[in-house]
Amino acid sequence: MEKKRSVAFHTLGCKLNFSETSTLSRMLEMEGFAKRDFDEHADVYVINTCSVTDNADKECRYLVRKIQKKAPESLVVITGCYAQLKPKEISEIPGVDLVLGAAEKFNIAQHLKEFSKGDSAKICSCDIEDVTGFTATFSANDRTRTFLKVQDGCDYNCSFCTIPMARGKSRSDSIENVIKTVEGIATKGVKEVVLTGINLGDFGKGPDGAGATIGINQREENFYELAQALDKVNGIERYRISSIEPNLLTNDIIAFVANSKKFMPHFHIPLQSGSNSILKLMRRRYKRELYAERVALIKTLMPHCAIGVDVIVGFPGETDEEFKETFDFLHSLDISYLHVFTYSERANTQALELKPIVPIHVRNERNKTLRNLSYMKMQYFTQQFTGQTRKVLFEAFNKNGMMEGYTDNYLRIVTPHRQEWANEVVDWKL
Repeated sequence: MEKKRSVAFHTLGCKLNFSETSTLSRMLEMEGFAKRDFDEHADVYVINTCSVTDNADKECRYLVRKIQKKAPESLVVITGCYAQLKPKEISEIPGVDLVLGAAEKFNIAQHLKEFSKGDSAKICSCDIEDVTGFTATFSANDRTRTFLKVQDGCDYNCSFCTIPMARGKSRSDSIENVIKTVEGIATKGVKEVVLTGINLGDFGKGPDGAGATIGINQREENFYELAQALDKVNGIERYRISSIEPNLLTNDIIAFVANSKKFMPHFHIPLQSGSNSILKLMRRRYKRELYAERVALIKTLMPHCAIGVDVIVGFPGETDEEFKETFDFLHSLDISYLHVFTYSERANTQALELKPIVPIHVRNERNKTLRNLSYMKMQYFTQQFTGQTRKVLFEAFNKNGMMEGYTDNYLRIVTPHRQEWANEVVDWKL
């Protein structure tokens, strides 16, 4: 009897990457592969990479070296955004056997059938313009919460970003297919679905991108209609919107979430800079005034709503005065927390041509300043709810005798583990 081949995965980057890794894992298990933890011995190791920061190269090389020491005879497969952007560079890393670009990662089973250790490193990639089609993916490691990809790619052209080069043009699933997927997820006992995408608010374009054409039928769907349809699915108690651009977060969406019992009062809205001059250099599609309007409307309709913000410090040309504009703007907004990114140079982006370059030590200082602000914002937001009772969805994991969960408005609760609370929504006095 033929021995089952085993496979182990490691994911770098965003929640969307995690949802795709989970789907790749299920595909290979259906093909007869046995799943292993990444620290265990496996016949095949798959690394799903990211391209958002400049650490992708270092992390990828480190992980491949680790595999080479532990299991030199095993196959090493690299996929994800970094694999699409720099396939030749990756193929030259000692120990890498197979590089799968954006169009080929979901054909991984076929590639593994055709490839043997000892063959020279093989690159399966194509120009990103040729990448079409949408593959629905969702994470399934945790019964409590699932990350569901409903949109992929981006038609925006921000001057600092490589994602359109790594992911291709904006395309998405149909509402009908998303509903079927969510109904299937509900049968597994999952209580919360987190909607993810590269540019989630751009949901509605067909799998071929800009044309949004399927055969002879034009599909004109949007994120607001998707949310309305999901709200009616039985079995799912909670939805979260992972991240949505401020110019695509419409008043209708905000009002809908305010009135929905299933969509949680929690938004994550990328800002990137609080200075209009820097936003222009970044080629963002809004000004800070629009961002302030969105936050104000959310807080008017949902004073208890959590609002997370992405911001980049040290962008080329960012002066002390412009950084102060960002700090003062964020300080004035009724937001809950920040995700602070230090600008890093990315190959083939327009930002590389911008001057003057902000010194690394200045970038790091600005990062530290905004992380301190984030801490204060989160403390203030949390204190507002002391003594209130809010609904907490507890996760099943027992971490050293403790369990954790999140309130509807994304406050993290840690308490001694009680099995009867696992994957249950509990009324919790803060």
